[in-house]
Amino acid sequence: MNEQTSGPDQAFQPSQPEPPVRPPHQPVFNIPPALLATLLLLIVIFVVQSALPDDWFNWFLFNFGFIPLRYAVSLSEQGPQLYWTPVTYSLLHGGIEHIVFNGLWLMAFGAPVVRRIGALRYTIFWIFSAIASAALHTALNWGSEGLLIGASGVVSGLMGAACRFAFPGSQPMFGPTHRNPRLSIVQAMQSRTVIVFMLLWLVGNALIAFGIPLVGDGSQEIAWDAHIGGFVFGFLLFGLFDRKVPEEPFAYPDDELQS
Repeated sequence: MNEQTSGPDQAFQPSQPEPPVRPPHQPVFNIPPALLATLLLLIVIFVVQSALPDDWFNWFLFNFGFIPLRYAVSLSEQGPQLYWTPVTYSLLHGGIEHIVFNGLWLMAFGAPVVRRIGALRYTIFWIFSAIASAALHTALNWGSEGLLIGASGVVSGLMGAACRFAFPGSQPMFGPTHRNPRLSIVQAMQSRTVIVFMLLWLVGNALIAFGIPLVGDGSQEIAWDAHIGGFVFGFLLFGLFDRKVPEEPFAYPDDELQS
Protein backbone atom coordinates (compact mmCIF):
# COMPACT_ATOMS: atom_id res chain seq x y z
CA MET A 1 0.00 0.00 0.00
CA ASN A 2 1.47 3.29 -1.06
CA GLU A 3 1.10 6.32 1.15
CA GLN A 4 2.06 9.87 0.33
CA THR A 5 3.76 11.83 3.02
CA SER A 6 4.65 15.51 3.03
CA GLY A 7 8.04 16.73 3.89
CA PRO A 8 8.96 19.95 5.65
CA ASP A 9 8.69 21.87 2.40
CA GLN A 10 5.24 20.43 1.81
CA ALA A 11 3.65 21.48 5.06
CA PHE A 12 0.01 22.33 5.01
CA GLN A 13 -0.62 25.83 3.73
CA PRO A 14 -3.87 27.55 4.70
CA SER A 15 -5.96 28.57 1.72
CA GLN A 16 -5.77 32.21 0.83
CA PRO A 17 -9.07 34.12 0.95
CA GLU A 18 -10.36 35.02 -2.48
CA PRO A 19 -10.50 38.73 -3.30
CA PRO A 20 -13.97 40.20 -3.04
CA VAL A 21 -15.94 40.30 -6.26
CA ARG A 22 -16.01 43.80 -7.66
CA PRO A 23 -19.51 45.13 -8.32
CA PRO A 24 -20.38 45.65 -11.99
CA HIS A 25 -19.41 49.00 -13.44
CA GLN A 26 -22.26 51.48 -13.36
CA PRO A 27 -22.48 53.80 -16.37
CA VAL A 28 -22.54 57.52 -15.71
CA PHE A 29 -25.43 57.94 -18.14
CA ASN A 30 -27.90 55.08 -18.20
CA ILE A 31 -29.94 55.92 -21.29
CA PRO A 32 -31.86 53.39 -23.40
CA PRO A 33 -30.35 53.02 -26.90
CA ALA A 34 -33.49 54.33 -28.63
CA LEU A 35 -33.44 57.46 -26.49
CA LEU A 36 -29.72 57.95 -27.06
CA ALA A 37 -30.31 57.64 -30.82
CA THR A 38 -33.03 60.30 -30.55
CA LEU A 39 -30.74 62.71 -28.74
CA LEU A 40 -27.97 62.17 -31.27
CA LEU A 41 -30.42 62.72 -34.14
CA LEU A 42 -31.63 66.00 -32.60
CA ILE A 43 -28.04 67.16 -32.12
CA VAL A 44 -26.99 66.22 -35.67
CA ILE A 45 -29.99 68.03 -37.18
CA PHE A 46 -29.30 71.10 -35.04
CA VAL A 47 -25.63 71.18 -36.05
CA VAL A 48 -26.53 70.83 -39.73
CA GLN A 49 -29.18 73.54 -39.69
CA SER A 50 -26.87 75.87 -37.75
CA ALA A 51 -24.21 75.51 -40.45
CA LEU A 52 -26.57 76.42 -43.30
CA PRO A 53 -26.41 79.84 -44.99
CA ASP A 54 -29.36 82.11 -44.27
CA ASP A 55 -31.20 81.32 -47.52
CA TRP A 56 -30.81 77.56 -47.05
CA PHE A 57 -31.69 77.86 -43.37
CA ASN A 58 -34.97 79.60 -44.20
CA TRP A 59 -35.67 76.96 -46.86
CA PHE A 60 -34.98 74.25 -44.29
CA LEU A 61 -37.38 75.72 -41.72
CA PHE A 62 -40.09 76.29 -44.33
CA ASN A 63 -39.93 72.72 -45.58
CA PHE A 64 -39.61 70.94 -42.23
CA GLY A 65 -41.14 73.32 -39.69
CA PHE A 66 -44.86 73.36 -38.91
CA ILE A 67 -47.02 76.29 -40.14
CA PRO A 68 -50.77 76.29 -39.27
CA LEU A 69 -51.57 78.40 -42.36
CA ARG A 70 -50.90 75.37 -44.54
CA TYR A 71 -54.14 73.82 -43.32
CA ALA A 72 -56.28 76.92 -43.72
CA VAL A 73 -55.94 77.19 -47.50
CA SER A 74 -56.94 74.86 -50.30
CA LEU A 75 -54.77 71.88 -51.16
CA SER A 76 -54.21 73.26 -54.65
CA GLU A 77 -52.18 76.07 -53.08
CA GLN A 78 -50.09 73.72 -50.98
CA GLY A 79 -46.96 71.70 -51.46
CA PRO A 80 -46.34 68.25 -50.02
CA GLN A 81 -44.87 69.74 -46.83
CA LEU A 82 -48.22 69.52 -45.04
CA TYR A 83 -47.85 65.73 -44.96
CA TRP A 84 -44.55 65.45 -43.10
CA THR A 85 -44.16 68.72 -41.20
CA PRO A 86 -46.61 67.67 -38.41
CA VAL A 87 -43.80 65.31 -37.33
CA THR A 88 -40.53 66.78 -38.62
CA TYR A 89 -41.01 70.06 -36.74
CA SER A 90 -40.43 68.12 -33.51
CA LEU A 91 -36.86 67.35 -34.60
CA LEU A 92 -35.86 71.01 -35.07
CA HIS A 93 -34.72 73.52 -32.46
CA GLY A 94 -34.12 77.23 -32.48
CA GLY A 95 -31.00 77.49 -30.35
CA ILE A 96 -28.60 75.85 -27.92
CA GLU A 97 -30.76 76.65 -24.92
CA HIS A 98 -33.83 75.23 -26.66
CA ILE A 99 -32.28 71.87 -27.51
CA VAL A 100 -30.48 71.51 -24.15
CA PHE A 101 -33.69 72.21 -22.19
CA ASN A 102 -35.70 69.73 -24.26
CA GLY A 103 -32.90 67.17 -24.16
CA LEU A 104 -32.73 67.19 -20.36
CA TRP A 105 -36.48 66.72 -19.97
CA LEU A 106 -36.41 64.08 -22.70
CA MET A 107 -33.84 62.06 -20.77
CA ALA A 108 -35.78 62.42 -17.51
CA PHE A 109 -39.20 61.33 -18.78
CA GLY A 110 -38.31 59.49 -21.97
CA ALA A 111 -36.09 56.91 -20.30
CA PRO A 112 -38.79 55.17 -18.20
CA VAL A 113 -41.26 55.28 -21.09
CA VAL A 114 -38.78 53.76 -23.56
CA ARG A 115 -37.80 51.03 -21.11
CA ARG A 116 -41.45 50.18 -20.63
CA ILE A 117 -42.81 50.19 -24.18
CA GLY A 118 -39.70 49.50 -26.27
CA ALA A 119 -38.11 51.31 -29.20
CA LEU A 120 -40.77 50.64 -31.85
CA ARG A 121 -43.72 51.76 -29.74
CA TYR A 122 -41.70 54.74 -28.54
CA THR A 123 -41.13 55.80 -32.15
CA ILE A 124 -44.84 55.50 -32.93
CA PHE A 125 -45.66 57.39 -29.74
CA TRP A 126 -43.30 60.19 -30.82
CA ILE A 127 -45.02 60.49 -34.20
CA PHE A 128 -48.55 60.64 -32.84
CA SER A 129 -47.76 62.90 -29.89
CA ALA A 130 -46.06 65.34 -32.30
CA ILE A 131 -49.19 65.30 -34.48
CA ALA A 132 -51.45 65.82 -31.45
CA SER A 133 -49.36 68.77 -30.28
CA ALA A 134 -49.43 70.36 -33.72
CA ALA A 135 -53.19 69.74 -34.04
CA LEU A 136 -54.10 71.64 -30.88
CA HIS A 137 -51.68 74.41 -31.82
CA THR A 138 -53.37 74.67 -35.22
CA ALA A 139 -56.86 74.73 -33.71
CA LEU A 140 -55.95 77.61 -31.42
CA ASN A 141 -53.89 79.46 -34.04
CA TRP A 142 -55.95 78.83 -37.18
CA GLY A 143 -54.45 80.48 -40.22
CA SER A 144 -51.33 81.64 -38.39
CA GLU A 145 -48.11 82.07 -40.36
CA GLY A 146 -46.05 81.42 -37.25
CA LEU A 147 -43.47 78.65 -37.37
CA LEU A 148 -43.60 75.85 -34.81
CA ILE A 149 -40.43 73.87 -34.07
CA GLY A 150 -39.14 71.85 -31.14
CA ALA A 151 -39.66 68.59 -29.28
CA SER A 152 -41.44 70.20 -26.33
CA GLY A 153 -44.83 68.82 -27.34
CA VAL A 154 -43.48 65.28 -27.52
CA VAL A 155 -41.64 65.73 -24.22
CA SER A 156 -44.93 66.85 -22.68
CA GLY A 157 -46.54 63.72 -24.13
CA LEU A 158 -43.90 61.59 -22.41
CA MET A 159 -44.62 63.45 -19.16
CA GLY A 160 -48.31 62.66 -19.51
CA ALA A 161 -47.50 59.01 -20.23
CA ALA A 162 -45.22 58.82 -17.17
CA CYS A 163 -48.10 60.00 -14.99
CA ARG A 164 -49.82 56.69 -15.74
CA PHE A 165 -47.12 54.50 -14.19
CA ALA A 166 -44.08 56.39 -12.88
CA PHE A 167 -45.78 57.98 -9.87
CA PRO A 168 -47.18 56.05 -6.90
CA GLY A 169 -50.91 55.49 -6.67
CA SER A 170 -52.86 54.25 -3.68
CA GLN A 171 -50.54 51.24 -3.33
CA PRO A 172 -46.80 51.53 -2.64
CA MET A 173 -44.60 50.66 -5.61
CA PHE A 174 -41.26 48.86 -5.44
CA GLY A 175 -38.62 48.09 -8.03
CA PRO A 176 -37.68 49.79 -11.28
CA THR A 177 -40.08 52.56 -12.25
CA HIS A 178 -40.81 51.18 -15.70
CA ARG A 179 -42.14 47.94 -14.18
CA ASN A 180 -44.84 49.64 -12.13
CA PRO A 181 -48.44 48.67 -12.95
CA ARG A 182 -50.24 51.12 -15.21
CA LEU A 183 -52.75 53.28 -13.38
CA SER A 184 -56.13 53.86 -14.92
CA ILE A 185 -57.04 57.46 -15.67
CA VAL A 186 -59.22 57.53 -12.54
CA GLN A 187 -56.47 56.00 -10.39
CA ALA A 188 -53.93 58.49 -11.71
CA MET A 189 -56.25 61.37 -10.91
CA GLN A 190 -56.57 60.01 -7.37
CA SER A 191 -52.81 60.02 -6.84
CA ARG A 192 -51.66 63.02 -4.83
CA THR A 193 -48.24 62.88 -6.49
CA VAL A 194 -49.74 62.93 -9.98
CA ILE A 195 -52.09 65.80 -9.09
CA VAL A 196 -49.27 67.90 -7.63
CA PHE A 197 -47.09 67.23 -10.66
CA MET A 198 -49.88 68.14 -13.08
CA LEU A 199 -50.69 71.34 -11.18
CA LEU A 200 -47.05 72.43 -11.22
CA TRP A 201 -46.85 71.60 -14.91
CA LEU A 202 -50.03 73.60 -15.65
CA VAL A 203 -48.76 76.58 -13.64
CA GLY A 204 -45.55 76.53 -15.64
CA ASN A 205 -47.46 76.56 -18.91
CA ALA A 206 -49.78 79.29 -17.64
CA LEU A 207 -46.74 81.45 -16.92
CA ILE A 208 -45.50 80.79 -20.44
CA ALA A 209 -48.93 81.67 -21.87
CA PHE A 210 -48.78 85.04 -20.09
CA GLY A 211 -45.31 85.73 -21.46
CA ILE A 212 -43.27 84.79 -18.38
CA PRO A 213 -40.49 82.44 -19.56
CA LEU A 214 -39.27 79.64 -17.32
CA VAL A 215 -35.84 79.74 -18.98
CA GLY A 216 -34.11 82.20 -21.27
CA ASP A 217 -34.82 85.85 -21.96
CA GLY A 218 -38.32 85.36 -23.34
CA SER A 219 -37.46 86.88 -26.73
CA GLN A 220 -38.86 83.80 -28.51
CA GLU A 221 -42.52 82.83 -28.23
CA ILE A 222 -43.20 79.41 -26.73
CA ALA A 223 -46.07 77.28 -27.98
CA TRP A 224 -47.67 76.45 -24.63
CA ASP A 225 -50.73 75.08 -26.44
CA ALA A 226 -48.60 72.46 -28.19
CA HIS A 227 -47.34 71.38 -24.76
CA ILE A 228 -50.91 70.85 -23.58
CA GLY A 229 -51.82 68.91 -26.72
CA GLY A 230 -48.91 66.54 -26.19
CA PHE A 231 -49.52 66.11 -22.46
CA VAL A 232 -53.24 65.34 -22.86
CA PHE A 233 -52.45 62.86 -25.63
CA GLY A 234 -49.83 61.04 -23.55
CA PHE A 235 -51.94 60.97 -20.41
CA LEU A 236 -55.20 59.82 -21.97
CA LEU A 237 -53.92 57.47 -24.69
CA PHE A 238 -50.81 55.94 -23.18
CA GLY A 239 -52.69 52.68 -22.69
CA LEU A 240 -52.77 52.21 -26.48
CA PHE A 241 -48.97 52.08 -26.57
CA ASP A 242 -48.32 50.27 -23.30
CA ARG A 243 -47.48 46.60 -23.15
CA LYS A 244 -48.12 44.14 -20.37
CA VAL A 245 -45.33 44.03 -17.84
CA PRO A 246 -44.85 40.45 -16.61
CA GLU A 247 -45.15 40.03 -12.86
CA GLU A 248 -42.05 38.56 -11.28
CA PRO A 249 -40.27 38.78 -7.93
CA PHE A 250 -38.41 42.01 -7.54
CA ALA A 251 -34.64 41.93 -7.84
CA TYR A 252 -32.41 44.91 -8.32
CA PRO A 253 -31.22 44.87 -11.94
CA ASP A 254 -27.75 45.79 -13.01
CA ASP A 255 -28.85 49.19 -14.25
CA GLU A 256 -30.31 50.29 -10.92
CA LEU A 257 -28.19 52.33 -8.52
CA GLN A 258 -28.59 51.59 -4.82
CA SER A 259 -27.55 53.78 -1.93
